[in-house]
Amino acid sequence: MNYIGSKYSLLDFLTTTISNVTGYNENTPFVFADLFAGTGIVGSEYRKRGCKVISNDIQYYSYVLNKHYIENDMEIDLNLFDTFNNLNGVEGFIYNNYSAGSGSGRNYFTDNNSKKCDAIRCRLEQMLLDNRISRGTYFFYLASLINSIDKYANTASVYGAFLKHIKKSAQKDFVLEPLPIISGIKGEVYNEDINKLIRSVSGDVLYLDPPYNARQYCSNYHVLETIARYDDPILKGVTGLRDSTQQKSKYCSSRTVSDVFEDLIANADFKYIFLSYNNEGLMSLDTIEQIMSKYGQYQQFTKEYRRFKADKDENRNISANTTTEYLHCLIKG
Repeated sequence: MNYIGSKYSLLDFLTTTISNVTGYNENTPFVFADLFAGTGIVGSEYRKRGCKVISNDIQYYSYVLNKHYIENDMEIDLNLFDTFNNLNGVEGFIYNNYSAGSGSGRNYFTDNNSKKCDAIRCRLEQMLLDNRISRGTYFFYLASLINSIDKYANTASVYGAFLKHIKKSAQKDFVLEPLPIISGIKGEVYNEDINKLIRSVSGDVLYLDPPYNARQYCSNYHVLETIARYDDPILKGVTGLRDSTQQKSKYCSSRTVSDVFEDLIANADFKYIFLSYNNEGLMSLDTIEQIMSKYGQYQQFTKEYRRFKADKDENRNISANTTTEYLHCLIKG
């Protein structure tokens, strides 16, 4: 997925640095926690490496993706892809609220693709209710739906707005495609406020990748949240935002970020803590160092990388194509 803050391009930097600091390598099984998990890129990598992964994100669509990547450890019937892809479209919630043809005025998907998404989503839910599929299979197909439909979205990069005219990639006929199935130790996946969860989990390595700025993920990915939950929410405004009051992150506010971050570090029962943060974040580098240094041995590592497209689109005054990623490290003492 084209996702804000994705660490896909930084995986080598992250895994190499973490290995060098901890001494843990691919032959060392340990408990790895990825508690701002997003699309699960980092947690999935450590499951592949033989770790038990604890995954968490306050967004439900992220929870769905990671329920598959981190917890699925069973044989999955891939023959259902033919069934889902051959369904006739239905005029459900996605069509009625996120396609222009329904009269909603929202141009997130073509009429046909939104109807197809509704058909798959309804059939999948009914199959679970009828006990025709396991919960593991359900999360596999739902995660695959979230990942697949995102490729056909008529947006610039996020769901904060839709495009007036249908772009080429969004015009294509939607096809449900499978996500990779990862073998490894079965992990644990949560959908909770991280500052509450941190008090009840523990392990060896804690990886933190919080939001860096005031951009709330619940607003930028609200359509995927609705597809994941399929809970008929009341939508507001031109873009059809759902009520996400309970999902707004205190890490996206300059007033609260330092306090919640220190609370998180103070209550983390992990020997090694790594924080990904860039040089344009709400917390200054000095603030991060000051907080982390209170709890043990601190050091930092850096890597330049290409800026996410949405940053350049939304912030016209930004001219640089690269930014600096900082990996802050704490060996808790």
